[in-house]
Amino acid sequence: MSTSGTTERLSKKLGLLDVYAIATGAMFSSGFFLLPGLAVAETGGSAFLAYLAAGVLILPAMFSVAELSTAMPRAGGAYYFLDRAMGPLMGTVGGLGSWIALVLKSAFALIGLGAYLAVYVDVPIKPLAVALTFVFAGVNIMGAKESAGLQRILVGALVGILGWYMTEGLLWLFEDPHARMTVSRLEPFVTNGIDGFFATIGLVFVSYAGLTKVASVAEEIQNPDRNIPRGMILALVTATSIYAVGVMLMEFALPHRELMADLTPVATAGAVFFDSLGLEVSAWLIVAAAIAAFASTGNAGVMSAARYPLAMARDRLVPDGFARLGRFGTPTAGILVTSAAMITCILALDIAAVAKLASAFQLALFGALCAAVIVMRESRIDYYRPGFRSPLYPWMQIAGLIIPAWLIVEMGWLAVLFTGGVVVACVAWYLIYARRRVNREGAIFHVFARLGERTHRGLDAELRLILAERGLHTSDQFEATVSRARVVELDAVVDFDAALAAGASALAESLGLDRSELTETLAAESRLGLMPVAGGVALPHLRTDRVDNPRMALVRVEAGVEVVPEPGAEPMLVHAVILLISPEAHPGRHLRILARLAERIDRADFIPAWREAEDAAALKELLLRDDRFLTIGIDPDGPTGALAGRRVMESNMPPGVLIALVRRDGRSFVPRAAHPLLAGDRLTLIGEPEALDKVRVDLLGEPPAAQDDTAAGV
Repeated sequence: MSTSGTTERLSKKLGLLDVYAIATGAMFSSGFFLLPGLAVAETGGSAFLAYLAAGVLILPAMFSVAELSTAMPRAGGAYYFLDRAMGPLMGTVGGLGSWIALVLKSAFALIGLGAYLAVYVDVPIKPLAVALTFVFAGVNIMGAKESAGLQRILVGALVGILGWYMTEGLLWLFEDPHARMTVSRLEPFVTNGIDGFFATIGLVFVSYAGLTKVASVAEEIQNPDRNIPRGMILALVTATSIYAVGVMLMEFALPHRELMADLTPVATAGAVFFDSLGLEVSAWLIVAAAIAAFASTGNAGVMSAARYPLAMARDRLVPDGFARLGRFGTPTAGILVTSAAMITCILALDIAAVAKLASAFQLALFGALCAAVIVMRESRIDYYRPGFRSPLYPWMQIAGLIIPAWLIVEMGWLAVLFTGGVVVACVAWYLIYARRRVNREGAIFHVFARLGERTHRGLDAELRLILAERGLHTSDQFEATVSRARVVELDAVVDFDAALAAGASALAESLGLDRSELTETLAAESRLGLMPVAGGVALPHLRTDRVDNPRMALVRVEAGVEVVPEPGAEPMLVHAVILLISPEAHPGRHLRILARLAERIDRADFIPAWREAEDAAALKELLLRDDRFLTIGIDPDGPTGALAGRRVMESNMPPGVLIALVRRDGRSFVPRAAHPLLAGDRLTLIGEPEALDKVRVDLLGEPPAAQDDTAAGV
C-alpha cells in the first residue's frame, strides 16, 4: 500500500522478450568492449575463465532477486525489497544508493559509446553523451513499451552481431591450422597466481551487475512469476556465453601484450578471423555492436533508475511529486531527475573512475538482497508467496552474502571507502528528511516476533493486495464460493460477537458443523489479532479438515459494529463481516481467496455500495465485479429476449463464459445446466475479458469494455 497518498500504478506492458532485453542490455558495455585487456593483464590466459566464474557467482543474487520480484512485483526493485524486508532506513540506503550507482554506470556507458565511436569517427565525446541522454529520456517519457521496444532493437542487433562474431571466430579456431598453433598465446595461463585470478573475477564480476536491474520495472511486467525468472536466466546464459567465448577468442587471436594495450579489442581480434563479409564491413558491424551495447546499457539505466524515486515517493522517503505519473503513464519526474543527474556527471566528473567505484556498492547491494530473502522467509508472513523460489535455500543466500564481501575486499580500500560514503549519505537523508514522514517497519520484525518482539501488520495487508493483483489460480473457485455464499441481514443493533455468531450459524447449518464450536474458533482467531479488519470490513477466517471446498458467509450489519482489530488497538466500525472457511489441505487457495476479497473491499465506494445494495444478489455482485464479470437482464423486448425460455445449457454463451448466478423474484441461486431462463431474470456471467466482450458485442450490441468502460450490462 502506498503511504504517499497516491495509488497510481504503472501499466503492465512488458513481456518475456522485454525482460530479456532489459537484463541483457544492462550487462553489455565496457565489460566486453573495453575490459578484456585489463583482465588479461591481471591474470593472463585464464581471463576467459574469470568471466565464466563471475557468471556462476552471480547466481545467488539472481535467484534472490527473482524470488523477491515474483513475491513483490513493484517498481523500485532493490529499494522496495530492502524496505519491506528490513525497514525504511535500509530501504533508503538501497534505494538512493542504487539510484546513484545506476546514474554513474549509465553515464559511463554513454561516455564509453562516444569513446568507442571516436576511434572511427571524429565526434565530441561528452556532447554526444549528453545528446544521447536527452534522447533516452524522451523515449522513456513516452512510455515503458516504447523504451522497451528500443531496448529490444538494440539488444537484438547486439546479440545478432556478437553471435556472428563468435561463429566466425570458432570456425577460424577449429579450421585454420595456424590457429591451432596459437594455443601458446594463452600462456602464461595464470600470471599472478590464484590471488590474481580471484582479483580478476572481482574486476569482471561487475560486468554482470545489470542483470538484476530488471527488478525495478517488475510492476510493469506481465505474468511476473513466469517472465522475470525466465528472462533473467536467458539473459545470464547469453551474457556468460558471449563473455567467456568472446574473450577466449580475443586471447587466441592477439598476443597478450597487444591485447592489454588495445582500446578496441573486439574489433582488433575480429580482424584476424573475419572472412565471410570482408574486413571493412566486419569492422563496421563491430562498431555497430559496440554502439548498441553502450546505448542499451544507457537506455536500460534510465528506465531502471527512474523507478527508484517513484517507489520511494510512494512511501514518502523522497518528495511526493515523484510518485505522480506523467501524461504517458510513466514516472516523468524520476526520468527527468535521473537524466539531469547523468548529464551533470558526464560534464563534471571523472566518470570512469567514479563509476568503477560505484560497482562496489552494487556488490554490497547483492549481499543485502540475499539477506532480504532470508528475512522474508524467516518472517513466515502468510502472504509472502513468491511465484519463483530460490533453490538451495538458505545456502544459496549465505553464499550470496559471502561472495560480494570477498569481492569488495579484492577491489581495494578505495572501493570500500566509496561504498561507506554512499551509505553514510543515504543514512543522513533518512535521518534529516524521511524518518519523521514514515511510521512502519519491515518484515524483520516478524522474525523478532518469534522472539517476543513486534510485527508490522501493514506489510501483511500490502502483500495480501499484491497477491490479489497477481490473480487467482483457475482452481481457486473464488467465483463459485461467492456465488453460493450464505447472506445474513442484521437490522438490529448488535455487537461483534453476535454478528460473528450469526454468520457462523449460517455456515454451520450448511456444512453440518457444530454452531457453538465454529463460533468460538472464529472468535478466538479474532481475539489473537489474526482477523483482517480494514475499510469497514472484518474478515474472520480459518482452515479446517472438516470441509472439502471453501465456504463463505456475508453478514451485513446496518447499524455497524465496533471491532478491535488486534490487542491494544482502537476499535473500528464495520458494516460487513465476511466469514471464510477453507480446507486445511489447500492453504495457498485460502490465501488467494482472502487476497481477492481484500482487493474488492479496498475501494473507497465499497461500504457505501454495500450498505445500499438492495438484496443478497447485489451484495455478491459487489464482490464479483471486475473485468471478468458481467451482469445482464433478460428483457423480452430487447436483444437478450432470445434467452427467455431456454435452458442454461442452451444459452449459446461463447466458450469460456459461465452463467454463475441467477436473480429471480428477489432471490438468487446458482443454476444447473437444465435450469430454464425466464424473462426478467438477471444473470451474472463469469469469463475472460475477451469472451465477455464477445457477449457485449454479439448479444447486447454494445462496444467492448476496452472501448467503453461504462458498459456493465443492461
